[in-house]
Amino acid sequence: MRLSSTLGTLGAIGAVAALALTGCAAGDTDSSAPAASGAALTIAKPDGTISTESHNPFLGDSSASKYGYAKVVFEPLALVNPTGDLGTTPWLAESVEWNDDYTALTVVPRAGVKWSDGTDFTGDDIVFTFDMYLNGTLTDTSGLNYEGATVDGDAITLTFADSKYVAQSRVLHTPIVPKHIWENIADPNTDPLTDEGVAVGTGPYVLDNWSTESVTLTANPDYWGGDLAVPALNYVSYGDNAALTTALVSGEADWAQAFIPQIEDSYLSADEDNHFLASPTAGAGTLFLNLQTEPFDDPALRKALAYTIDRQAYVDIAREGASTPIWSVTGLSGLLESEILPEYAGEEYSVDVDTARGILEDAGYSWDDERLIDPDGDAVSFSISVPAGWSDWNTEQALIAEELDAALGIEVNVDQPDWGGWDAARQEGTFQAIIHWLEDTGNAYGLYTSTMDPKWIVDDRAQFNFGRFDDPAVTEALNTYANASSDEDRQAALEVMQTAFVENVPAIPLGSHPLLGEYNTRNYVGWPEEGNLYASADPTQPGIVQILTELQPAG
Repeated sequence: MRLSSTLGTLGAIGAVAALALTGCAAGDTDSSAPAASGAALTIAKPDGTISTESHNPFLGDSSASKYGYAKVVFEPLALVNPTGDLGTTPWLAESVEWNDDYTALTVVPRAGVKWSDGTDFTGDDIVFTFDMYLNGTLTDTSGLNYEGATVDGDAITLTFADSKYVAQSRVLHTPIVPKHIWENIADPNTDPLTDEGVAVGTGPYVLDNWSTESVTLTANPDYWGGDLAVPALNYVSYGDNAALTTALVSGEADWAQAFIPQIEDSYLSADEDNHFLASPTAGAGTLFLNLQTEPFDDPALRKALAYTIDRQAYVDIAREGASTPIWSVTGLSGLLESEILPEYAGEEYSVDVDTARGILEDAGYSWDDERLIDPDGDAVSFSISVPAGWSDWNTEQALIAEELDAALGIEVNVDQPDWGGWDAARQEGTFQAIIHWLEDTGNAYGLYTSTMDPKWIVDDRAQFNFGRFDDPAVTEALNTYANASSDEDRQAALEVMQTAFVENVPAIPLGSHPLLGEYNTRNYVGWPEEGNLYASADPTQPGIVQILTELQPAG
């Protein structure tokens, strides 16, 4: 999250961490106004039958999490935009303010908010929610390392054992729950919240009906954010993407997050009111290379590949336009342009076969009957692995194989194992090349920790840094960036990390890893769109509450 763009439309602030993020968000409208009586919105998932009822927002396998309706019932302190300006909008907090080293967060609870059972929301609910991590009643699966809270008038300061600069959204997106109900829950880690009157939140919608076929929520008439145009939400899970696409085209479903092949022909052309938004994030679809084995133990080969692989083809063909290419030698996408060092500004890779061949020749490579031969006299070949059925990245595998064969004479084997085999290989380091996503922290740290940080290797199994890059100076810089108490220290660390990435090419980002959203404007307008990315259009993200306060009747 870039401090220079924090708050977005609520007012610009400087890059000084101590400045408060303040704003009224959606709370200036008349909260006593009744909900409109327009059409319900049906939100679709392609995950098959969700058979077990659970409304617990802290459980990843609860129906509330799988469908995504937890996010319209239980609200966070603030919303961190993963796209657009990467800014922060205060939500249940009227303001949020980090200290210099991001080990303490001061929040002022929003006044005039009620839980859906009519009880007043107060700062006690915020402290109680976080204290569940402290007293062990709730497992700290997000790694917040929360240490306690202090209260000074209306202000509450939450403290953490380490810096949250690269994990601000994990703190700010914590769902706040009502103390008067949850203090009576024996085990918040397992309770499904299915008892009468227990699924209580501050959000814009309240649970109305749950079944294995669908879940219905109705507008909260006392919502602090004011009148809601959409009177009800229906959550439905279809068997697969094909069934979901059919539902979107027929109008049976209104809103979804899915990768739809041939989306122009299969969805957009069916109705002028159908829309698709791919919102770029700071993450990226990335080609990870095993730096510990041939042929990728040679940085010259890695750099030659970076000058050969066509990122625009990845966007246009593999992703069907649902991405943006990443050409910068720093590996950073356009959203993070402000973190590109001056010496690398404008320095980009391109599809430049002459340059790629020149790099290889200088490193002792040659060609025999158009096959690339390494300095030891062996033909260069490798395999690239992506699970079967990941259609976009399966297509990219084929593209890379064609590009490298034609341009450099490298034979690339396309490997499409099942998920289990692929997952084992990426963790154990028994692959040669894979396509994978990055840890998205909203800043440059996400790319560089994902590709160069040894912290991800535990018991010789990798969660990121699959190539097992290891340079003590870079490791120190990564730790400094994450924990620095000044912008100057963070900038100095960035210089070390970025220079190492440019010089070593430990991985090759292909294109932004976007958040996807399909929706129609038949009944409502005000959706995020190009030029107004106040949130992504993905209904599974926390920003859904902001979208629902922005929607207005069409016409």
